[in-house]
Amino acid sequence: MSMAKKVPFVDPETCIGCSACSAVCPDVFEMQEDGKSKAVNEASDSEENIQNAIDTCPVQAIRWKQKNEPAEKG
Repeated sequence: MSMAKKVPFVDPETCIGCSACSAVCPDVFEMQEDGKSKAVNEASDSEENIQNAIDTCPVQAIRWKQKNEPAEKG
């Protein structure tokens, strides 16, 4: 079974800008001018480290999505 590559996605509506994810994966997650985190370079760290960053998020603002999946559904 072939799966599209999964990438981390930060929901800007949920993100509180605590920067925990960027502390765990500074090459993947970058704090933006609006104070929210964004996944900017998904391939720059291991899936395991990215999952650690996802697990670190206190408001569960980060999830995996398929690379070709739109940011918002519905």
